[in-house]
Order: sequence, then C-alpha cells, then structure tokens
Amino acid sequence: MADADTKRAERRALIGSIIGAGVVGILAMVWGIAAQSRVLLFDGAFVLLGIVLSALSLAASRAAAIAPSARFPFGRQAITPIAIAIQGAALLGTLLYAAADAIGIILDGGSDVAAATVAAYGIVTMLVSLALARWLGRTAPDSDLVAAEVAQWRAGAVLSLVYAAGAGVALLLSAWSLDDIVRYVDPGLVLLACVVLVPIPIRLLRAAGLELMEAAPPPEVTEAIDQAVRDVRGQFELPEPLVRATKLGERLYIEVDFLVTPGDWDVSDEDRVRRALVGRLEALGYELWANVELTTDANLVT
Repeated sequence: MADADTKRAERRALIGSIIGAGVVGILAMVWGIAAQSRVLLFDGAFVLLGIVLSALSLAASRAAAIAPSARFPFGRQAITPIAIAIQGAALLGTLLYAAADAIGIILDGGSDVAAATVAAYGIVTMLVSLALARWLGRTAPDSDLVAAEVAQWRAGAVLSLVYAAGAGVALLLSAWSLDDIVRYVDPGLVLLACVVLVPIPIRLLRAAGLELMEAAPPPEVTEAIDQAVRDVRGQFELPEPLVRATKLGERLYIEVDFLVTPGDWDVSDEDRVRRALVGRLEALGYELWANVELTTDANLVT
C-alpha cells in the first residue's frame, strides 16, 4: 500500500475530508446561532474539530511516507497509530465535555429549540456525511488514516439522523402542547449523540494502542500470513516454523524461523524461501519487512 499512487489517493481523500468538514462545520455554526440551538452548535464544534484531526492525519500521512534515514532507520510508520490515538483522545474529550454541559442544562430546566430547523439540518447533514463517507472509502480503501475519517463521517450521519428524529419528536410534542417537555429535547439530543458516538473514539484508541504495543495484526491479515506460510512449507517441505507478525501503520513486519536439519540448506535456499513468502503476501498491499531464517540451532527458535 506504500506505492506513490496509493499515497496520492490517501492525501486526496484527506484533503477532501477537510474541505467537507469545513463546509459542514460552518453551516452548523451559522445554523445553530440563527436557531439558538445548542445541539447544532455542538455538532458544528464537533465537525470543526474534525478539520484539525484531518489535518493531523494529512501531516501523519506525509511523515509516514518519508524514507528511512540515519536518525529514523525504520522510518516514521509509528506516526500513523499515534495520529489515530490523538484523534480518539480528542473526540472522547469533546464528547465528555458536551455530555457534562448537556446534563447541566437539563438540571437547569432545559432550553428552547426550533425543532423544524434542527430536523432540516439533520436531514441535510446526514446526506452530506453519507456521501462523503462513501467517496472517501472508494478513494483510499486501504488507508488506516482514511478509515478513521470514514468512521467519523459515518458517525456524523448517525448523529444527524438522531437530530432529525429527535426534532421530529419535538414537533409532535409541540403539536400536543407539551412545551415543558420540548425544552429538554435540545440538551437531550446532545446527550444521546454523545452516547451514540462514544464507541468510535474508544475503538480508535484501542486500535492505535494495539499497534503501538506491537500486537498481532488484524485477523484477516494474520490468516493471510498463516496461509502463505503453509503454502511455503508445502513447496519446500519445511517443518512447522515459529511465526511472529505485527502491523505498524502501512508496514507489516513478519518473522518466520524454521528449525532445519544440518547440512541440508544454505543461504541461497533461505533466499528462495523468503522470496516465495514475500511473493504470496504482496497482495495484502502493505510495505513488507519480512525476515525468514533457516537455522539448525533450536535455541535460536524462541
């Protein structure tokens, strides 16, 4: 996935996400001020925060693409999970603050809301969010950074649906002259939105933390590695090896150690095994750092 075309697609997607967030965020802030709706102001602030996070993702993408150097001999791939962790932490902090503010308003007796305006806003932004999520997913389908952006836009679509549905309930309550209950709709929607969105930053933090702690790759990647190792074993009649793998950003690290009989293998054989393994894994789309060892010393296979 580290080729130039893929990186350009990733950056194009991130720039598109930033532009989309700017349009939606400004729309929400202006609409929220005009309607005096706290939920729209919250949504605008949430989306504008997304601009900062998208810019961070773009910077991380550029940094990760820099070739290894004397100072960074393994490159800067760790910047990708770090950026995703920052995104998750920022989103989680925003949700906690908004939830606390909404609870305070509810305890103070609620606030007035223009329900029809909120409903219209919810429908418009839901359609925009879904369209952007679809475009991003098609533009850079293999990028972890863009996947985080897609998750945010899909969450935004769900959030907008919640706004529209809640505003529809408020309109019904107003029609039934239940205005005292309507006052709690605006902060209630903010609180509900926070509950709906909170799994997203938690997932981002978990995924980033696992990568930084060098955990095993995702299940589908692990299965592909296992299958490639099985194929190579069958091709070269090798014993069961010790396999280690981890993913860091766009790079996939693989170590495969075979304990072989003395005198049967040489360095050129080891090279053939390595090439066979790498050839079977190239379709995954990652930058592969594969280490294959054929050793006769059992103490080295640990």
